[in-house]
Amino acid sequence: MLRGLTIRDILLIEQAEIAFAPGLNVLTGETGAGKSILLDALGFALGARGRGQLARPGAGRGEVTAVFELRPGHPARAILEEAGLPAEEELVLRRLIDPDGRSRAFVNDRRAGVETLARLAATLVEVHGQQDERGLTDPRGHRALLDAYAGDDPAAPVRAAWAGLAAARRRLERRREEAAAAARDADFLAHAVEELRRLDPQPGEEAELDARRRRMQAAQRIREDVARAAEALGPRGAEGQITDAARWLDGAAAQAGGALDAALAALDRCLEALGEAQSGIEAALEAMAFDPATLEQVEERLFAIRAMARKHRVLPGELPALAGELAARLAAIEDLEADLAALEAQVARAEAAWEAAADALSATRRAAAARLDAAMAAELPPLRLERARFVTLVEPGSPGPEGRDSVTFAVATNPGASPGPIDEIASGGERARFLLALKVCLAGRGSDIAMIFDEIDRGVGGATADAIGRRLAALARGGQVLAVTHSPQVAARADHHWRIEKVVAGGATHTRVLRLDPAQRIDEIARMLAGERLTEEARAAARRLIAG
Repeated sequence: MLRGLTIRDILLIEQAEIAFAPGLNVLTGETGAGKSILLDALGFALGARGRGQLARPGAGRGEVTAVFELRPGHPARAILEEAGLPAEEELVLRRLIDPDGRSRAFVNDRRAGVETLARLAATLVEVHGQQDERGLTDPRGHRALLDAYAGDDPAAPVRAAWAGLAAARRRLERRREEAAAAARDADFLAHAVEELRRLDPQPGEEAELDARRRRMQAAQRIREDVARAAEALGPRGAEGQITDAARWLDGAAAQAGGALDAALAALDRCLEALGEAQSGIEAALEAMAFDPATLEQVEERLFAIRAMARKHRVLPGELPALAGELAARLAAIEDLEADLAALEAQVARAEAAWEAAADALSATRRAAAARLDAAMAAELPPLRLERARFVTLVEPGSPGPEGRDSVTFAVATNPGASPGPIDEIASGGERARFLLALKVCLAGRGSDIAMIFDEIDRGVGGATADAIGRRLAALARGGQVLAVTHSPQVAARADHHWRIEKVVAGGATHTRVLRLDPAQRIDEIARMLAGERLTEEARAAARRLIAG
């Protein structure tokens, strides 16, 4: 809601402060007094292109400040957050312009770009006039307007179903890509799995084989020396000689008078130690005994495991895990067909859900279109469009998150004529009145955006102007409407009334804005009825208009 507009040194306005309020705000004044300047200034604050001539001659820099009230959840808050600008209960848009046309913009006292102002403007105001009915003539907005009229966001289930369908299609597409890649790898996987199955590598096997191979190779190198040592210590070696020496000394001991006892004892000990040495050597020889064929088998197994590891670029100890992984991948390929069938079924169910939601939405839209056409038929005659016909066309369109309907507002201004696009069939004044009727029908179903009507009553009077005034007042209930008008019937419906007038002071022309009290308002409406010469009859007529 627009709370205030402050203008300094813009065209003919030296300074003006207007505190707008909820309800119908009417601006009146003589032709050329400067009513359009106010709208130009507001448009400038909302991001319209500036020009050097906008600054008041001789005053240097011009400035416009527009203050809006933002309710919680207002769409402008999301734009402010995205732009990194503070979002408060009041939104202050300020724009400066130099005589050379350069301008600067501020949002809540923070520097901002004109693009940000324009995005904010789309959520804050609608400006409508005989040459500005974009929302009505642009078919791209007709579907959203019809949905707003239907109420309760009827397209929400379709958007949810479309999101579910899109997700199901993405899952299916990913699985198809995986299946295609898997199919390319299937032959390799089958061959690799079979190779690993035949090899059957076990955890820790490579290290164990390597240790056995090293032991056998070492035994092969030293066994001959150990065997020679065993022979040197045996009966034909040291054992035999010591045994002979002991036998010889034992025969001589009886005659040696005990001189050989110590030697014989030592020889006994030597034979005992020699026996221990022989037992150790025999055990070692037995441990070193192996079949050369066994070494060959161990080496073949070890080399096969290492070759397989090099082939798959893993460590030998990782082969058992790789075998399990490749087997799982091969099994997964075999399960792909079942997975694809399940995902295709999910897509089919999601398509059916979207189709059902889209059918329901189409039915809702057709019913809403019939109600809207009936409501418009009731609104058009008082606006001097009694021979006109408004038709909401709901036709097949491209499927998407908003359904599959194309919605177009069409009109026929003469009996028997086929309905056509509003901007091609209706004149400027007719378009403005069609717009007003549509806005009345949509009242209470749209946003709390401030609506500005610029002389949409031009060229009409009497009962038609009165009908326009009453409808503007109806639109303003619970919201805010600003209307620039020359019609006393429209001005009489105002909740708040301003007069724009041109004055000459000090040899210079200025535009000023005056808020009218009840007495001044009667005089202004009387002037609009009778001209500059006010009479009691004109004032009485003004009072009757205000009384309604």
